[in-house]
Amino acid sequence: MSVQQPDKGTILIVDDSPSSLEALFDFLTMAGFQVLMAPDGESAIEKVKHTCPDVILLDIIMPGIDGFETYRRLKANQSTQDIPVIFMSALSQTSVVVKGFQLGAVDYITKPTQQEIILARVTTHLTIQKLRRSLQAQNEQLQQEIQQRHQAEAALQEANEELSRLATLDSLTQLANRRRFDECLNQWWRILVREQLPLSLLLCDVDFFKLYNDSRGHQAGDECLHQVAQAMKRAVKRPADLVARYGGEEFAVILPNTHGQGALQVAEQIRSSVTALAIAHPNSSISQYVTLSIGVSFTVPCHNCCPEQLIAVADQALYRAKASGRDRAVFIRFSHTQNLERCVYWNTTAIQQQAQQNL
Repeated sequence: MSVQQPDKGTILIVDDSPSSLEALFDFLTMAGFQVLMAPDGESAIEKVKHTCPDVILLDIIMPGIDGFETYRRLKANQSTQDIPVIFMSALSQTSVVVKGFQLGAVDYITKPTQQEIILARVTTHLTIQKLRRSLQAQNEQLQQEIQQRHQAEAALQEANEELSRLATLDSLTQLANRRRFDECLNQWWRILVREQLPLSLLLCDVDFFKLYNDSRGHQAGDECLHQVAQAMKRAVKRPADLVARYGGEEFAVILPNTHGQGALQVAEQIRSSVTALAIAHPNSSISQYVTLSIGVSFTVPCHNCCPEQLIAVADQALYRAKASGRDRAVFIRFSHTQNLERCVYWNTTAIQQQAQQNL
């Protein structure tokens, strides 16, 4: 009882000689290969469309298209261009052999030859082909892993950026939070110290917000703060400016490279934008709607002072805005030599006049 050898690979033999085909078919089949046969180039090309062999033994002298033309057509097809081809021919001229290798053949066997030599050549090139395919598969797997790693790194970077953004974002108002405000103010202070350019700061407080919260409820209070925040954000248009929630019902606006007059104009835009929301506030003693009091400070940063001093002056200006009737802004310029060099009380009908007189 004969034991069938395991399949070692698929070989296509292309030869117009029936006797050569039969002899090689029997020998290579007994050696454990799956063997396909084609009597000419056209039928060989048709056969590989259905079954892709691992190696092709290709005769050169055949009726119809010869072996060279058959190989050119195989090389022109992406699905068959990488199949190793071994030319077989009685032609032994150097020019013919060189032409075969120039076309891309992996080997050239001169007829007649011993079957053992064919087996050795076929086995060698099958091994090379398997190694090449294995290497190609490993490279593809490596490329896939690299791509997946890049995608994972990009996703991680995006997640980290989102976490960083959320870490500096106030969840209720979607404005910058106090941490981001402190970072931004210190960054701009260092830059403007070096460039000797102005810096303005606005501190804004929702008037009588505790009364609003107590009468309307915390949910309505949160919605009020959110609407006020978005109105402020729309009013502050420059990319470098920062609107932040300073704490509770207080907001802050950093205006780099902005003098006092420009800061007062921004303050008016913010105040009028919030009033235009027409959020009803029955418990306010100054208006039927929610309003803002705003403290404005301005300085040219230097090494002899610090951002905290500018904040303190803006806070003092906010206190005076509340004390003088609310729904208004008070401007105090912070001087390095005199904390309260000049104080300007301002209302919405006299902003330009007051700013020109006091800056």
